[in-house]
Amino acid sequence: MTATQLAAQKCVPCLGQTPLLSSSRARELLKLIPMWALAPDEKRLTRTWRVLDFATGLDFFQRIADVAEAEDHHPDLHLTGYRNVAVEIWTHAAGGLTENDFILAAKIDTIGEPALK
Repeated sequence: MTATQLAAQKCVPCLGQTPLLSSSRARELLKLIPMWALAPDEKRLTRTWRVLDFATGLDFFQRIADVAEAEDHHPDLHLTGYRNVAVEIWTHAAGGLTENDFILAAKIDTIGEPALK
């Protein structure tokens, strides 16, 4: 599978019954989205950007929100220091990582980079 193929998939409704990925499967999928990292607890995907300014961060969040709404899978978005953007993804209902999280990360990677500084 490629990152493009991963991004082409659709998140499936979880309803609390989507199985968590094994650590080995999560690491395998992580290779498809190399700008993302596993959080130390291995229950979340994380990625950070340092954007040009506050407005750029907000615009980027809106583009992420559009993708997240279309997938009905919602990441945690953080904007600190007015231009440090961080995104955390995990399946809240499952309490950790599912394939949906990797699909959403791959889709976020397709929306283009924000203006960086």
